[in-house]
Amino acid sequence: MDVTLRVEVEAVVAEIERSEGRIDVLVNNAGLAEDGAFWSISEESWERVLAVNLKGAMLCAQAVARCMARRGTGHIVNISSFAARQGTRGQASYAAAKAGLLGLSQSLAREWGAGAAAEIRVNAVLPGVLPTRMTRHLSAAALSEASAANALGRLNSVDEVASFVVFLASMKNVSGQIFQLDSRISSWT
Repeated sequence: MDVTLRVEVEAVVAEIERSEGRIDVLVNNAGLAEDGAFWSISEESWERVLAVNLKGAMLCAQAVARCMARRGTGHIVNISSFAARQGTRGQASYAAAKAGLLGLSQSLAREWGAGAAAEIRVNAVLPGVLPTRMTRHLSAAALSEASAANALGRLNSVDEVASFVVFLASMKNVSGQIFQLDSRISSWT
């Protein structure tokens, strides 16, 4: 589905709820980066990156939260990025969108936490550099630099991140938190 189109998101969510009877967990993992110097970013590119990374998470969270509210519980995990905390040269739109996910996660955690009609937990995960389609263009030197920036000198695997997200989704008393899964030291904690 195209996460930037409300009609597609709502149709998929309705079909999942119809076929499965409920939705317990949403992982907002759609991501897009269009790298380039800030002064050369087109308005269309800026809007596309924010639409996929931030608007898509908003549309999916709204649609799924309705299902979760009927059951009185659920968990939304937003996949953000270290770029949200430190910024990344050539990725202003990506960093801005991923920082927006942090604010969205914490705002929704407060809105849907204690005293809300339904207890929907919302957290954000910063997985670190992973071997995915989004990073396949990175050179060996860039991957080595990313490894060296980690206190443990290594990158996470997709399986490690997936295991953490599954564990987090099972937690009943964790909401509004930001989990950085690699060992880069951030100046903003």
